[in-house]
This record gives sequence, structure tokens and C-alpha cells, in this order.
Amino acid sequence: MQSSLPMVPQQHAPDAGQAGSYAASTVELGDLKRILVRRRFWIFGTVALLTLVTLLYGLFTPALYSSAAEILIDPQDLQVVTNDVNPSRISPDGGITQVESQVSVVQSTGVLMRAIAATNLTQDPEFNGQGLLSRLLGSASAEGDRSAQTLDALRRRLAVKRADKVLVLDVIVTAKSADKAALLANAIAQAYLVDQASARAKMAKDASESITARLDEQRKRVQQAENAVEAYKSANNMVMAAGNLVSDQELTEINTQLSAAQSRTAALKAQVDQMRRQSGTADATSEAMRSAVISSLRAQEATLVDQVSQLGTELGPRHPSMIAAQQQLRDTRQLIAREIGRIATATETDYERALANQQALEAKVAGMKSKSLDTDQASVRLRELQRDLEALRSVYANYLQRAQETREQINVDSTNARIISNAMPALKKSWPPFSLLLVGAVFGGLGLGTGLALIAEYASPTVLSSAQMQSAIEAPVLGVVPAKSGTGRRWWPFGGSAAAASSQKTDAVVGLALRRMFSSGQRPPDWPLVPSILVTSSPGEGAQRSRVARLLANTAASRGSRVLFIDANGGGSQKDPQPGILDVLRGEYAFEAVSHYAAGSNVAVLGRGRSKAIFQEAHGIYFAQQMLAQASRSFELVVIDGGALADNLNASPLVAMVDEIVLVATLNATPMRDVTTTSQAVSVMGRLPTGALLVDEAA
Repeated sequence: MQSSLPMVPQQHAPDAGQAGSYAASTVELGDLKRILVRRRFWIFGTVALLTLVTLLYGLFTPALYSSAAEILIDPQDLQVVTNDVNPSRISPDGGITQVESQVSVVQSTGVLMRAIAATNLTQDPEFNGQGLLSRLLGSASAEGDRSAQTLDALRRRLAVKRADKVLVLDVIVTAKSADKAALLANAIAQAYLVDQASARAKMAKDASESITARLDEQRKRVQQAENAVEAYKSANNMVMAAGNLVSDQELTEINTQLSAAQSRTAALKAQVDQMRRQSGTADATSEAMRSAVISSLRAQEATLVDQVSQLGTELGPRHPSMIAAQQQLRDTRQLIAREIGRIATATETDYERALANQQALEAKVAGMKSKSLDTDQASVRLRELQRDLEALRSVYANYLQRAQETREQINVDSTNARIISNAMPALKKSWPPFSLLLVGAVFGGLGLGTGLALIAEYASPTVLSSAQMQSAIEAPVLGVVPAKSGTGRRWWPFGGSAAAASSQKTDAVVGLALRRMFSSGQRPPDWPLVPSILVTSSPGEGAQRSRVARLLANTAASRGSRVLFIDANGGGSQKDPQPGILDVLRGEYAFEAVSHYAAGSNVAVLGRGRSKAIFQEAHGIYFAQQMLAQASRSFELVVIDGGALADNLNASPLVAMVDEIVLVATLNATPMRDVTTTSQAVSVMGRLPTGALLVDEAA
């Protein structure tokens, strides 16, 4: 059977270029709100679960108490004995690095084992792993295992902290008892001080023993060097006195004597030469003038000269007294001359003796210089041996002094650390922090619940926005219809009250959708078929689809248009259904015979009809063309509730002939896979969706 009517113009379907202009599927801030509202039970359930777990944890977890002891550490140690065993130099950072390293020392095994031994902690079931559960299971640990378990448990309960830019360590211990926590914190702090003193004493003792062990070796090396020096001097006949060679000392002394002899010889020679030049007036020489005998004789001479002069005036030249006085004067002058001669002779004799002594000393010096030249080469080696000996003596003296200092350091504690605040029993428990955990559970539950909601949405995505819907069906979204109407009912019957029941917002959205569908100008002016709209959806959106289809019919009717409403989805469940669209598509009835107007409205209703007989699709398309052509004489619009096309194959002839195919989906409720399935079903029937209407349950 061939159709004499033209087929539906395919330009209504969007082409590839038009489809590519739609926005990609993205999740916006508003979409996120829709997801969270829809998946709110995930969020609230997660919050409730975490809060319940927190409450149970807080009720059944034993309380823990924390106490802290404070230790002040001065990087510069006490200077009791100066040595380099425990250097006290401060690093450029003010000792912060040195103090920071003490955090690890406090937590070291040695310090903790001292504290464990001091408090007998291996017998405490809280720390030794021998709690109630272990006793019930009958397990017993060896002493070594118990110590290891106690050490491990104490480390888990210990925290050593240092505040920024301070040299104070906080030793914090947590236990089930406040008194026990304070006791352990103080024990660890005291054990740290004892450990540091012991470590420094051990370092000093080890250094002292090491140095003492080297003393015997150094002493032997000094003795060997001394023997080598003495043997070398004996072999080379080098006698030492006061640290110098005797030959060198003799040469020095003789040189000194020679210099003195030369000076004396020169002085005596000058005296002799002077006397020889003043032979007539020898008494004018310095030697004569210094002579006491000559001075006495000169005084007698002067007295006699005065006496002779006086006698000559009084007695005359021939007077015996005058003659006696003159004779005495002559004798005195002879004595002066003889004394001067004696002085001259003695001076010459002294000069000759001094010259002889000088010559003898010069000969001796010449001999000793010759001998000294022979010992110069031997002295070079001797000085080298002596330098080695002095170096060994210096090292030996340093070793001896350092050994004594380190022995004294063993008994002196130079650690400059002290406990500035002993731990006190805590007044409040430190764990569990009930309020903090509760707040964390609430906010953590909100975050985790939100994450789970987003994961659930990603695993099963729903229609979130118009842009996402447009990208999925490659057709425009004609509008978003509020899910709630003024009467609170899901959809309305046809009649005069239907338009009034629809809210103003819903009426405006549906009216704009109708104008968008038929205002594009793509429908030819002389098109013989009545304008038609087929409304479809996924199987789960039946109620919203029927409501939207009836809203389209009611809105068009409220604007004065005569509307034919075809319900291709309903009536199939009745035992004896009335003839409807399926009967028309099989050619058994004319649509005028089976359609009827709703009371008080411009809407004519055509039901589903009987589906017992099967018709060919080509026959159905022909009769659909005839129906739409005939309807153009009585109606301005045909609205078809096509049902879920993926399940309603009987609507295929209508899909092929209608102008607009509108998909209905609910925001944040309709799964995207259902939208894709419905769009593919339309495509299999030879068409593409031309638009979509979304239902917003939040509006």
C-alpha cells in the first residue's frame, strides 16, 4: 500500500553540524547542588554512621592521661677541666641543631631502658604486653621479650618535642593513670641526665686509657732518642756542658781572653810610645802623675826648693845649711828620675808580657778554630738528633698532661642540662578528645558522604543540566517544567479547570516550548499534515511524560487551539478496551469515529485501543499519514503520548510522521543511560529527537 501523501520533512531533525554546537556534558555548581540534594541520604547516613562509631569509641575506649617534664639544655657545657674530650663550642645556629639531636637521644634505647629499670615497668601489664587478653590466652613471654615489648610500648606512649627557637625539650608520656604518666615522664628525664653524665664519663675514661696506653710507647721513643744523641756525641768525641759543646765554650772563652789581651797590649804599647816620645819629661806622663811615690817626691822637692830659696836669702850660698839643703834637693830629684825610669821599664816589661800573652792566645785560637772546623759536620747531625729528641719530649709531656686531665674528667660531670619542670599528674584526660572526635566525625562524615554521593553519581550519572541533555540527544532543551503544580496533583484531566489548575510558571514554560517548536520556519506553508508533537521518555518517567503531554495539550487549548490528544501508551491493561490509535493504524477505524472531546475543553482524546492484532509498519505509516491529513481539517495541533519508545514499538508509524519528537526527563533523577537508550530507540525508528523538556522536582 503506497501513500499518496508526502513524508514528514526531515529538516526538522538536527544535522551533524548543529549537534556539534551544543555544549559538552559538564557538571556545574548548580548541578553539584542537585547531586547532593538527591544523594542526601548517602551524606546523612555516612554522618550518622561515623558519629555512632565515634560515640561508641568514646564510650568504650579507656581514658589516657598525658604528663610532661621539661629539660633545659645549654649547648655550652660547664668548663670545669679544659680539654677537648667534650668540646663546648656553639654552632653558628646557636646550638639549635645540637639540642634538636637530643630529641633522638631522649628516645634512645639506653635512656628508655634506664627509665624502665628505675620504675620496674616490665611488671606493669599496661606496658609489658601481659594484659587480660594475653592471660586468658595463656601466653607468657620470656624476660627478654617482655623487656622488648615494654620498650616498644613505652616508645608508642612517648613524645619528645621542642618548641621553635627554644632550648627546652618537653618529655610527654601518656598512660592510663595520671600518676603513672607523671612518674614515667620524670623517670625518663632523670634517666636522660644520668645517661649523658655516664656517656661523658665513659668517653673521658676511654680517652684516658687510650692516652695512658700510648705513654709507654712515647717514653720508649724518648729514651731511644736520648741514647742516640749520647752515642753520637761519644762517637764524635763531643763533650757537652750546659747544653753546648765544651770545645765551643773554650773557643768562646779564649776569644774573649784574646780580645782582652789585644786591648791591654794596645794600651801598654801606647804608654810605651808616649814615654819614648817624652823621654826628657817623662814625669809628665799619666803613669808618673798617678804614681804615689813620685807625688810624694814632688812634694819633698817643692819643700826643699822653698827651703833652699829661703836659706839662700838668709844665709848665703856657702852656708852649711844651704849646702845641705841643696844636696837634699839633688838627691830628691835623682830619686824622682830613678822612679820615672823604673815606671818606664815596668811599662815596657808589661807591654812585652802582654804582647807575648796575646801571641800565645792567638796561636791557641787558631788551633781551636782548626779543630772546630772538623766538628762542624758532626754538629749538624747532632742538632738534628737533638731536635728530634726535643719534639719527642714535647709530645710525651703533652700525653702525660692530657692523661692526667682526662683522668680528672672521669669524676667531673660537665653536662649543662637540668630539669626545669617536673611532670605533674594531669587533671584532664588527653584521649579520647570526645568533642574533637565528634566534630571530626560530623565534618568527616559530610566530606566522606559527599565523596560517596559523587562516586555514586559518577557510577550511575543522571541528567543534571540542560547543557548535558543537549549534548546527550544532540537537540535543544525547550524548557524546564516545575514538577509541582498549583493543585499538588501529578497531572490534570482535560476540561475547563485544567488550565486554571496549572501554575502560571508552568503555563509560561510550556507555552514558550510550543512557540520554539513551531516558530523555526522549517515547516512548509502548504504542508498538508496537522502540526504534531510526540512526547516520549524512559520507562521510569511515565508519570512525568503523561503530565508533560497533557500540559502541552492543555496549554495549546487554553490559547484557543483545537487539540487532538492521542494516548498511545494507556488503555492496554483494560480487559475490553475501547477502539483507539492502534485500531486507526491498522485501518479498522477512522480517527473521527474513535476520538471524542473532553467536556468543556478544546481537546479531543484518542486512546491506545486494542493491541491484539499486529499490523505492518508500512500500513501503519500510511494510515498515520491519512489520520494527520484528516486531522488538519478539524485540529490545529496533535499531541501524542508515545510512551517509552524502547518498549512501545507500536508507536513507530507515529514517530515517522510527527513534526516534533520531545524527550521528557527529570533533572537529577533520570539516569543518563535511559536517555541514551530512548534516543537510540528513536534513531532506530528512523528519526532523531528534535527537543527535550526537563522536569525540575526542586522548583
